Amino acid sequence: MSEKLMKYSDAVKEFDPVFGLETHVELCTQTKLFCPAHEEFGADPNTELTPVSLGLPGSLPVVNKTAVDFAIKLGLALHCEINEWSQFARKNYFYPDMPRDYQISQFDKPTNGNGYLDVDLEDGTVFRVPIERAHIEDDAGKNTHVGGSDGRIEGADHSLVDYNRAGVPLIEIVTKPVEGAGERAPEIADAYMRTLRDIVRALGISHGRMEQGNMRADVNISLRKKGETKLGTRSETKNVNSFRGIKKTLQYEIRRQAALLDEGGEVLQETRHWDEATQTTAGGRVKSDANDYRYFPDPDLVMLHITQEHIDEITKTMPEMPREHRARLQEEWKFSDLEMRDIINADALDLVEETIKDGATAAGARKWWLGEISRVANEHGLSLEELPITPADVAEVEKLVAEGKLNDKLAKQTVTGVLAGEGTPDEVVKKHGYQVVSDDGALEKAVDDALAADPEIAEKLKSGNMKPMGAIIGAVMRATHGQADAKAVSALVIKKVKG
Repeated sequence: MSEKLMKYSDAVKEFDPVFGLETHVELCTQTKLFCPAHEEFGADPNTELTPVSLGLPGSLPVVNKTAVDFAIKLGLALHCEINEWSQFARKNYFYPDMPRDYQISQFDKPTNGNGYLDVDLEDGTVFRVPIERAHIEDDAGKNTHVGGSDGRIEGADHSLVDYNRAGVPLIEIVTKPVEGAGERAPEIADAYMRTLRDIVRALGISHGRMEQGNMRADVNISLRKKGETKLGTRSETKNVNSFRGIKKTLQYEIRRQAALLDEGGEVLQETRHWDEATQTTAGGRVKSDANDYRYFPDPDLVMLHITQEHIDEITKTMPEMPREHRARLQEEWKFSDLEMRDIINADALDLVEETIKDGATAAGARKWWLGEISRVANEHGLSLEELPITPADVAEVEKLVAEGKLNDKLAKQTVTGVLAGEGTPDEVVKKHGYQVVSDDGALEKAVDDALAADPEIAEKLKSGNMKPMGAIIGAVMRATHGQADAKAVSALVIKKVKG
């Protein structure tokens, strides 16, 4: 049964959205948080385990120092207060993918607290998102539901559990309630997640790939009447793993909750799930409060003592942060604010940067990633990174153009071939015989034929009227199957009509 929705513009006129994000970032350490088991995405199920990650009786956890250092790095990047003493606690709940029946997390003594993150919006506005905490915990396993549609539990006849991910180190970044966002709440949440992704990649602490579960967010949202200060009842949509999903979740929940409240109903505090296929959220279980988890200090783990000296050592290793990095690149590339913003909004900054490092010009790299390649990505509903083309491929196409071996049309056809899985640019060029006509005799004959076929245009060109030049170039291109260089054709035409 479909739920009643209010028009989004009406909802944000009547109500003030207050949202929060709980973002889980999977750390790229060599081993798990409390044991030496290795974990790699895509490994055979239940092959990367130890007694500790399975929660077997008598097994004892030992904390991964690298994971703690990663947490400190992120705390510094988020302008957090890094606590001298922090503590692991047991968060007790039963779920099939949690082999111990409790998660080792941090409760009242997290490693990082009270920070903020400034995010840049599309129009250049900067919005500050307050951070409550960024604490360390281990991940659960993964349930796979079999027999239903799209791996969903609805309609499934049985479920399988893969414990490979159980025990993988996470940092959970919890925002404070984000107020004052108004109608831009979905946009701000999206920008926040993208900025956070860029930061963890820059720090080298996570791959930040949402489609692989390296990053995922629980999306909290509540509404209150305009002018009121008391927070409304919130819903929490669990494990949203795409930027688009986070935006759409907020938009849908604002519309759903507004329709409920407008009719005098009440919002149920519950967990919900985002359905990408229907672009809707669906109700799950009633949301637990913190005291329902019966937190208590883990008796097998001592408190973490983080000295100022250690923080100072890590501070010295901090890389350039994304905002400063973008500003430097924009200056180096000589791009306008709008040009740079287009690259960032297309999530193409890393790809453009790598393409330039591989030898392409800044303008060329931007043209390809934001042009033909983006068009194909949008057509197939994929991110740029998911397409079968690399920065090195794009740089190679640019090189072939610069060397005069391909013209713009052939370069586009070459890129199309790479995207179709036909191989590298060189392989595509060889397969289809793409090459600019370099035989001066063949090009001259094509120009002569084109001028002879249209004497009227030829006369106009001779009199100095260059407007019909495009018609002659087009005729030559057809004659050479698109393999002539337009600049060379134009130069040859001018030489002939003036000669």
